[in-house]
Amino acid sequence: MYKKKEMKIKADAIRWTRFSRKSDAIFRSLGKEISIGVLSVATLLTASVQDAKAQTSAPRELSADREVETEEVSVTASRVPMAMQQTARIVSVITREQIKECPAQSVNDLLKFASGVDVRQRGAFGIQTDISINGGTHDQIVVLLNGINISSPQTGHHSVDFPINIDDIERIEILEGAASRIYGTSAFSGAINIVTKDYDRSLYPEKYSYSKDTEAGGSATLSGGSFGTFGAEASASLTKNTFYSNVSGGYSQSDGGTENSDFQKYRAFYRGGTSSSDVAIDWQLGMSGQNYGANTFYSRKYPNQYEENSRYMASVSAHTKGKVKFTPTLYWNRSTDHYQLIRDTHIGENFHLNDVYGISANAQTAWAWGISSIGAEVRNEGILSTSLGRPLEEDLYVKIPGHDGHYTNKENRTNICYFLEHDVVLKQWTVSLGLMANMNTGLDYRYRLYPGIDVSYRPSDHWKLYASWNMAQRMPTFTDLFYKSPTQEGNQGLKPEKTSEFTVGGNYRSKTLNAGIRLFHRHCSSMIDWVMYPSDVENGFTTYHAANFKMDNMGFDVNAVLNLKQVFGQHSVLKSLSADYAYIHQKRHDDIEIYASSYAMDYLRHKLVIKLDARIWNRLSGCISYRWQDRMGTYVRYTPYTNAEGKTDYSAHTVGYRPYGLLDMKLQWNASKYDLYVECNNLTSYRYYDIGNILQPGFWMMAGAKVKF
Repeated sequence: MYKKKEMKIKADAIRWTRFSRKSDAIFRSLGKEISIGVLSVATLLTASVQDAKAQTSAPRELSADREVETEEVSVTASRVPMAMQQTARIVSVITREQIKECPAQSVNDLLKFASGVDVRQRGAFGIQTDISINGGTHDQIVVLLNGINISSPQTGHHSVDFPINIDDIERIEILEGAASRIYGTSAFSGAINIVTKDYDRSLYPEKYSYSKDTEAGGSATLSGGSFGTFGAEASASLTKNTFYSNVSGGYSQSDGGTENSDFQKYRAFYRGGTSSSDVAIDWQLGMSGQNYGANTFYSRKYPNQYEENSRYMASVSAHTKGKVKFTPTLYWNRSTDHYQLIRDTHIGENFHLNDVYGISANAQTAWAWGISSIGAEVRNEGILSTSLGRPLEEDLYVKIPGHDGHYTNKENRTNICYFLEHDVVLKQWTVSLGLMANMNTGLDYRYRLYPGIDVSYRPSDHWKLYASWNMAQRMPTFTDLFYKSPTQEGNQGLKPEKTSEFTVGGNYRSKTLNAGIRLFHRHCSSMIDWVMYPSDVENGFTTYHAANFKMDNMGFDVNAVLNLKQVFGQHSVLKSLSADYAYIHQKRHDDIEIYASSYAMDYLRHKLVIKLDARIWNRLSGCISYRWQDRMGTYVRYTPYTNAEGKTDYSAHTVGYRPYGLLDMKLQWNASKYDLYVECNNLTSYRYYDIGNILQPGFWMMAGAKVKF
């Protein structure tokens, strides 16, 4: 029978009712479990990053409508843990409660509510989605699942294909800005870490009480809605003594709501582990696949494209306790891709197989002058393909499983990183200094250094001011380097992207209001984008080329969460009101004329998100949100005409994006054994363009029921 697990504080734990101002307070508490009495927590809080693989462990985020005791405060925003109020960097957290309340059907839908995140969808439910941060591109972020890097070296288009159900997620952590010294080289403009249930159990086993009795639970969900959409999910968990397991799976399908955007999607995920007072070991296995109409995916001239993707992943990690904490991790990711330029034909057909192997280790220790850590990571990325990579000798061709053809191309590269960091915590200051040394065999065998420093100042318990400067690098993807088609041309001469980013900001937190502001300036040398030049249009080729540019992105974002329960009383129907706004300006450092850009220059100038949560009646709650955004850049619109030979041809002209606003709503009834919900997206049924020529669907409704056992 399912038993609700509760957190217990050890008898020898230290209990604080406020943070000590003594300079050695944090070091005195090392090795002890700390709890903070009565601390109000709102939407945007400092999260944690356990090591270079971003094995993040933030405190469990809580809704803004109540005061609670925090369950854990051992957090980091660098490579070592420290008290939450004393960290030197801010991480945005989408909490489990917010995930449940949001009108969203996928991880990608949830990220739309983060002001600094740009989500561009060609289809619904996370199919054909590009995600970027602060004016960057979809290739410039690291995507992690429980701290394991699952980013694709082939292309960022495939990085956000997750093997998990949305109900598996405990929280989503978003770190904005360059973070190579924390996450590795690919963290050019930020990182997104998806944390599933029981992840914190593996990191902090001493904070969980275990019963000798078997504890089990699970759920099953059915949903359906507009455009022939149907979905089913199920999950189950089992805990006995110090062992725990979670398994889940799901399937969904839809007509897609727009031309050639139908899809079928399946996924399965298993996570397990065991722990003791000395060490915790956890492992995870995942697989996912999706088959979909890829409307204008790689070319706006060919709308009837098609793609099949699959992903397999496995990892195992250990976390030791004691004076020196050691964290080794081993992981493997495999992805396959079958692409057709024209659906159900062999025209422009490509097959790709990616294998990524990684091993990392991190060690940290506290001493009189602070906390020091050292780490290393080796990551090997390889691809077999019919088009990407260098040509193989014919006798080395590899048979494509399930198809008649062979992989004729191959590429492989190894990335090696070494990390150093030292953190000093004073009574009102925290200083974190770090350095990454990196070598990539795809570039050369020379090590390059990428330093960073984060500083925070706390004039009171309510205020935190912070500043940071960090450098980062990103290697071109295999698509950037090698892809060639009638409409795209890769560039093997591309240089790696490099950036230097400076950030300043402040955060205020009280029981009633949580507000913050952040300003950033990112100088990018050798920025990679796919662009079309005027000469291409004049010659009738309309080809996009991979090229390097020098570019600056600068901007700011402001956010505020108002706890309406504190304003109007605990019996108020209204729970919380949040507003987030982000602004970005871009400047190129060259005078090369660009006819059209695919990614980097099509950035969001303005983004505004407003969300209201309410407890309507009894077990009925609701959320209504409004999102307005204004995108810069243009896209190429193709107009068909009959040429001199009597055949259909296309003329090209650019069209600018127009700003738009979307209104979404969700109503849900939550009971102990079941949940019911109705979700409505785009209530005004406004039709808009957000990427290329794809007219996005109007009103979309979903309804579902979940049974818990």
